[in-house]
Amino acid sequence: MNEIFLLIEKINKIVWGAPLLIILMGTHIFFTFRLNFVQKKIGRGIRLSVSTSSDLEGETSSFAALTTTLAATLGVGNIIGVSTAVAFGGPGAILWCWITGVLGMATTYAECYFGVLYRRKTKDGSYLGGPMYTLEHALNSKILPVLLGFLILVASYGVGCSTQANSISKTASTLWGISPYLSGMVAALITGLVIVGGVKAVASFCMKLVPAMGAFYIIACIILLVMNRHFLLPATGLILRSAFLPQAMAGGFIGSTIKLAARYGISRGLFSNEAGLGTAAIAAASAKTKNPHDQALISMSATFWDTVVMCGITGLVIVSNMIKNPSSIDGLSPGEYTTAAFRQIPYVGEYVLGLAIIAFAVATLIGWSYFGEKAVLYLFGKDGIGAYRLCYIIMVFVGAILSLELVWELSDFINAFIIIPNILSIIILNKKIKYD
Repeated sequence: MNEIFLLIEKINKIVWGAPLLIILMGTHIFFTFRLNFVQKKIGRGIRLSVSTSSDLEGETSSFAALTTTLAATLGVGNIIGVSTAVAFGGPGAILWCWITGVLGMATTYAECYFGVLYRRKTKDGSYLGGPMYTLEHALNSKILPVLLGFLILVASYGVGCSTQANSISKTASTLWGISPYLSGMVAALITGLVIVGGVKAVASFCMKLVPAMGAFYIIACIILLVMNRHFLLPATGLILRSAFLPQAMAGGFIGSTIKLAARYGISRGLFSNEAGLGTAAIAAASAKTKNPHDQALISMSATFWDTVVMCGITGLVIVSNMIKNPSSIDGLSPGEYTTAAFRQIPYVGEYVLGLAIIAFAVATLIGWSYFGEKAVLYLFGKDGIGAYRLCYIIMVFVGAILSLELVWELSDFINAFIIIPNILSIIILNKKIKYD
């Protein structure tokens, strides 16, 4: 297993080198200017997300589509992902992660615009869309949509399943001494009970869980920021400075080169908000919406909440704690820096974080099962759904007992190979976007 980890780690260092980072950030910047800084319309997107749309064409409400996307993206990437980004890339990785979110909103808009524009209505009244359908119906490609569908299917087992199950088992083991085998079985059971109900059950589950867990986590982080208020300015300065340091900081303090800060900040930002992967377009395609523009604005707000708000606030909590209590991270694994920060809340801090991690992870397990199921429908039709759900439930258990480092490296590896065909399609088709 160690040999596999080292091989994947080596490949990721090559794949996630300058070329891919430039392609991803370049796409975000391109669409930011191409869409006349669509990010400034985030307020309208948020308002539209909570408006009623029962008489419009689509399968689920826009809010259900948004919360399904957020369920898939508001996962451990916002907590453990940010922690590992700081551990491996230094505090500067937080800035790169945040920038990825701000600029990535434009890419999410483009993906979801095409997701609605090229969606297809099936005989049973359901809607199918996403990057596979854009590639097939807009670009008349035969090979790329199949390849992308397969990669999203694989990613559902890695990005959406294994990392989340692993976080659940590790949290349950650390806080309550529960065996990873037991927590893995419980997580698999909960996931199975929801996903067998289909898209309506998934949407209903996400609409209930996502707003509650998001508010719970943000309130906890605000309490910590108030406790660390005297260290917020130094933390912000450290994040800004270390994002552009040409070499590691002196004295062995957490910090890294520009390349590593960008590598881990951008890759963790992508893992968190998935702008560039095209998955948000899969959920957007099912929404009841007046036109592609409105739904794209709504879906864009998912990237805002996920990375600009959630990852940003988590990063400030971690770095302000590192400055306030530098010894608190001594001997900790890369994924435990957030835990160190939450220990500042007397008696209950670790348990609050633990509950947040488990809630986020369960939501992502459910949300990503939806993306994987849509990929299966594209590749194999309805006949493949039963087998997919069974394998997904099994992978929840398997992911619970895998190594955390291996799981994260696998996720980065899979993400890298989904980006290219999706980004290629939206750039080629960019002139078809009617901004207003």
